[in-house]
Amino acid sequence: MTADDTAELRWDKVPQVTRSGEEDTRTLSSGDCIRVTGVGPQHTEATKIWFGQVSNKPGYRSLPHHHGEAETGGYVLRGRGRIYFGEDYAQWLDMAEGDWVFVPPFMPHVEANMSVTDELIWLTTRTPDNIVVDLPEVDDSVLEGFRRV
Repeated sequence: MTADDTAELRWDKVPQVTRSGEEDTRTLSSGDCIRVTGVGPQHTEATKIWFGQVSNKPGYRSLPHHHGEAETGGYVLRGRGRIYFGEDYAQWLDMAEGDWVFVPPFMPHVEANMSVTDELIWLTTRTPDNIVVDLPEVDDSVLEGFRRV
């Protein structure tokens, strides 16, 4: 480590822990897609990242939306999900527990729980923040293979 490297070190800050049950639940959500903030500007000193849990009850989905300038990374913690995208949401990718996904900025999509019995839970991170821009709703029949409870 050089002297230049140590010039960037911060000794005047401390890590921040968000305890279970203290997450910010006022996070922007999209339809039946519920987002809870674990790390973000809502209740920490974070200014360039949002990290939270996103869930869809069995047989539910988000509204069509995009995340503005934010890059989004997701990890399927539990369940089976599908992300619809493209013209008329006619393309999709299926994901299962242990899968990772990257969603580019400004990409319209719908996140769906493909199970009618099990919850879908994602861990999701975005930079610079949890930007959610809802788009006009589409009928479930447009989303191939999706069915509600």
